[in-house]
Amino acid sequence: MTDKMYTAKIEMVEVGPRDGLQNEKVSISTADKIALVERAIEAGSRRIEVTSFVNPRAVPQMADADAVCAGLPARQDVTYIGLVMNGRGAERAIETGRIHQLGAVAVSTDTFAMANQGQTSDGSVDASCDIIARANAAGLTGQATIAASFGCPFEGEVGEDRVVAMAAALATAEPVEIALADTIGVANPAHVSRLVARVLEAIDPLPVRVHFHNTRGTGLANVWAAIGAGATVVDASIGGLGGCPFAPGAAGNVATEDVAYMLERAGISTGLDLDRLIETNRWLSGVMGKPLPAMVGKAGGFPQAREETEKESA
Repeated sequence: MTDKMYTAKIEMVEVGPRDGLQNEKVSISTADKIALVERAIEAGSRRIEVTSFVNPRAVPQMADADAVCAGLPARQDVTYIGLVMNGRGAERAIETGRIHQLGAVAVSTDTFAMANQGQTSDGSVDASCDIIARANAAGLTGQATIAASFGCPFEGEVGEDRVVAMAAALATAEPVEIALADTIGVANPAHVSRLVARVLEAIDPLPVRVHFHNTRGTGLANVWAAIGAGATVVDASIGGLGGCPFAPGAAGNVATEDVAYMLERAGISTGLDLDRLIETNRWLSGVMGKPLPAMVGKAGGFPQAREETEKESA
């Protein structure tokens, strides 16, 4: 694999306000959630998953979805994404008047699909297609994520053919893209390269987005492998927070700072300001009352030459 195979630019989707916070036990105020969105925008984020429209008894952290949406800054250049699981959630998101894109979730296995959203795997594909149709009918856009694309917390191995077939079925609903999610962080770069390439071929000309958790430390390697195989959109969470309430063992997403550092140093543009991301990491650490997993948040960016540092401090 040579450098010529890598794109010059990657679109980043900031999922911290939703996926980053949904599994946290500390209650985060609506004001802080809105502030996180605002800080992400200041750092260059232009697609942000701001909340989810789900049963608040199941995911208490997202109970203020409507209030978060009401407080979002009005921006013509930012796409706000709301995650929804069913028709009722889709209608709630549409009714806010602030969500631009609905995110649907299909799950690769029956056991996880039942735990996550109370339906079979095939049922989750049908529901996702309905959500995308509702989004398009309302003048919004829709996207779909295939959860547990690389392994299931309940059933273990997931066949690649199954994921490819799901992607092809979802593509018929005309989403803007289809994402492959490593919900429990079990993927490896070889598997990622193979599956991304197969799904791209199956859904052409739709793009593939990827969503990795760093549960076993392979998240950044998997991002690199996915981009090499043709993925053009990457989900990440400021600070590396994240997890699924219905997937035992799921840990944080790949950190936005870490992905941005890796790609920018490799000559791949993300449109993100690393210094502002690091500042937001420190702010969010204070909100959460704990250090965050992101490595670049701890170590900082690439060191400046001493002469440059002295000029800046003069």
